[in-house]
Amino acid sequence: MNTRYIVLLLLISISFQSFSVTEDWGKTGHRVTGEIANNYLTKKAKRKISKLLNGQGLAFVSIHADEIKSDERYRGYSPWHYVNFPFDKKYGEETPSERGDLVQGIQKCIEVLKNDISSKKDREFHLKMLIHLVGDLHQPLHVGRGEDKGGNDIQVRWFNDGSNLHRIWDSEMIDYYKMSYTELADNADELSSLQIQAIEKGDIVDWVYESQSLAKKVYASADVGEKLGYKYMYENFPLVRSQLQKGGIRLAKILNDIFG
Repeated sequence: MNTRYIVLLLLISISFQSFSVTEDWGKTGHRVTGEIANNYLTKKAKRKISKLLNGQGLAFVSIHADEIKSDERYRGYSPWHYVNFPFDKKYGEETPSERGDLVQGIQKCIEVLKNDISSKKDREFHLKMLIHLVGDLHQPLHVGRGEDKGGNDIQVRWFNDGSNLHRIWDSEMIDYYKMSYTELADNADELSSLQIQAIEKGDIVDWVYESQSLAKKVYASADVGEKLGYKYMYENFPLVRSQLQKGGIRLAKILNDIFG
């Protein structure tokens, strides 16, 4: 087998692996955010949410929005998982997608949950979506560049395996750390009241801008074809943990505003 053929097979292998990538925080990441959010809920909000979810917890339902992707009835919700707009523009300066995006999705969920005439079925569905989408918002590449599908088209290697930049930030760093979602949530940084208030400050679009600024740093953190491993993990996993924690705190803020 000649060298050119071997290289071709390698490139094909990397490409196929990139197309199988999940589209947001992996299961563990979403569950971490849900678990952290639960720790910041008021008693009243916890009670109302538990009733609406039939006793299921935030961490348990946090991946529902991914689980329904294989059901054609829910294909229309796929654009809700991300928002892409030029880094030198403000959200809304260019007409938002008619198919919806992450900002519109979160806003719609809040609208349904605050509407007293919404059915229990609709409220339950949109609560599950909201829990997931707030997690997505804090994965920086969900506010990345549309032209490379939020880093999905940026081929790199994770240790010895073919991967892409999006997948590494979605799940591979989290999975490599080998802690359960409860362990990661329990070991989130201790924050002062002032630090928590600073994280809660702002609205959905403000948080989108924050994630977009982080996305710029993520794009600059690796070159196409680069082999990433221990050093990359050491330099970037603290940001992953911070984003999961911010997502949980902000999710709780939204839920407390809705459910008291």
